Amino acid sequence: MPYKIPESVLVVIHTADLQVLLIERADKPGFWQSVTGSLDAADEPLLSAATRELFEETGIVADGQQIVLRDWQLSNVYTIYPVWRHRYAPGVTENTEHVFSVQVPREIEVKLAPREHTNYIWLPYLEAADRCFSASNAEAILQLRGQICHSDIA
Repeated sequence: MPYKIPESVLVVIHTADLQVLLIERADKPGFWQSVTGSLDAADEPLLSAATRELFEETGIVADGQQIVLRDWQLSNVYTIYPVWRHRYAPGVTENTEHVFSVQVPREIEVKLAPREHTNYIWLPYLEAADRCFSASNAEAILQLRGQICHSDIA
């Protein structure tokens, strides 16, 4: 299996009233997160990666009309957890994560990829941030209210 590219997307899924969808990792029960995933190729556009990961992990289709991914133009660089470092080329210890969000109707159907995630939950954004195991994911959720207000003004 080829090594993962140390560049990824994070997609925070939320409703208009800031309920956030979290999914539980199959390989680490109790690890809750938003949609995340590495680029499939070094030249894969970030929006394409976010669209693909959103669909692969939740079955949600960002159609650009009703369901629109929003690129925050924000990147986080973090140290890859040792438990997952073997997936990357030797010596790779950091990942660059690009943040997106998507607003969906609360009643949207969620279809998890069972090999990746076993459960999902909708939580108010503050509770969702507390539940995340990833600090950058929690921080993105905490910034959600400001991002939504900013996009309404723009």
